[in-house]
Amino acid sequence: MVTQVLSLTRSGLADFVLQRLTAVVLAAYTVCILAFFIGEPVTYVGLTEFFWSLPMQIFSTLATLSITAHAWIGMWTIGTDYLRPAHVGGNATSLRFVYQIGCLLALFVYLAWSLGLIWQF
Repeated sequence: MVTQVLSLTRSGLADFVLQRLTAVVLAAYTVCILAFFIGEPVTYVGLTEFFWSLPMQIFSTLATLSITAHAWIGMWTIGTDYLRPAHVGGNATSLRFVYQIGCLLALFVYLAWSLGLIWQF
């Protein structure tokens, strides 16, 4: 049995629902971005006004948080499904821990970098 120490919600059903909700947020964000690019000629001024507007900054933040949660659930699932003693041997727990810490660090860097770009701090 794999211990769920680093699971996001500690429940498979809750992780499933959260991953589907984050997918809906990301789909809506994609449609919003596509509508902007299809709807009018793109200029530098129009692009900066669009992305610097408060609603778009909030929506971009929500999309960034969604992609981070979505990615973590997916990567955690991959780690717990494939990094097991039956597949990689006796050091599976240590390997899975290193893998999950690496994923968390990469996602943290992505999140901090993205929020820094969105909010310019």
